[in-house]
Amino acid sequence: MSIDLGLPALPPPVLAPRRKTRKIKVGKVEVGGDAPISVQSMTTTLTSDINATLQQIAELTATGCDIVRVAVPSQDDADALPAIAKKSQIPVIADIHFQPKYVFAAIEAGCAAVRVNPGNIRAFDDQVKEIAAAATDHGTSIRIGVNAGSLDKRLLAKYGKATPEALVESALWEASLFEEHGFRDFKISVKHNDPVVMVRAYELLSDACDYPLHLGVTEAGPAFQGTIKSAVAFGSLLSRGIGDTIRVSLSAPPVEEVKVGIKILESLNLRPRHLEIVSCPSCGRAQVDVYKLADEVTAGLEGLEVPLRVAVMGCVVNGPGEAREADLGVASGNGKGQIFVKGEVIKTVKESEIVETLIEEAMRIADELGPEAVGAGGAQVSVS
Repeated sequence: MSIDLGLPALPPPVLAPRRKTRKIKVGKVEVGGDAPISVQSMTTTLTSDINATLQQIAELTATGCDIVRVAVPSQDDADALPAIAKKSQIPVIADIHFQPKYVFAAIEAGCAAVRVNPGNIRAFDDQVKEIAAAATDHGTSIRIGVNAGSLDKRLLAKYGKATPEALVESALWEASLFEEHGFRDFKISVKHNDPVVMVRAYELLSDACDYPLHLGVTEAGPAFQGTIKSAVAFGSLLSRGIGDTIRVSLSAPPVEEVKVGIKILESLNLRPRHLEIVSCPSCGRAQVDVYKLADEVTAGLEGLEVPLRVAVMGCVVNGPGEAREADLGVASGNGKGQIFVKGEVIKTVKESEIVETLIEEAMRIADELGPEAVGAGGAQVSVS
């Protein structure tokens, strides 16, 4: 039986068109305009430990991270920047607080961008002219990063707390200082730990300027809580076209931040889908251990980069329908599993052979699609 494995000809639908923003460059990565929404993370190593930092950057790169940020709280960290910026395979952003001198050091070191926090860099406003000139000379972009936890004291006094209006006023004030010197190669973030406050701040900021926006819920929390808060906030904004680059902040290893960020974008059709497992939550109708099947199929297909939807279904109610809609799927019951490829039943196997068969078929489909399918998007895997 011949089954068409061709990829969809049309791009997947999105909920809203992207907001029109200026486009800047963070090294080789474009941010804003019609550029794809990029995923960022931040290293947790001491930046001064060059080898450890580069190792973590390599892990992030392999996970799909587009841009990485490194902390620069000391002179030793600043001294490590030239080697890190040169050897990293993805653009490096230097994260600067308190000391303007490190901004200049990062620019000279060849960092792709510098993040500055207007709330806590001493005498920053007085050095914007020099920073803008240095950044222009080196082709370095800047992120104006406003955080609720380090808001300018003048604005805290004015608003009483870190309100959306206070965050936006801080960001736009700093932006105006750069604009006075003809510098506009920057993106803006207005982060808060409360998704509701954060979303409102970005709404106001989006209405007030056309600069690319870096989305983030700061101090989002441990992996589960932080994932939920970030998904809710990012989904609200991205679904309306607001946001040009994202960083999921988790109290978890940085690679987990990247995985969550990528999945958020894939779920909104804002990044080509790779492997997608669709599976049911299970119930009293299930005649197989759906949890175990889903986990084993996911583990067996880890690293598969072609777009593929795999459905793992456990009962006769939704199972056959979901399996038919997926690129590859199984509808299970009575100790057996019907294997579907592109809506057609190709075989029936014993329950003990389901996982092995799905993995074999997934690899066969991947080989037939070829390397040109990587990043093409559209195919999915469902487990129910």
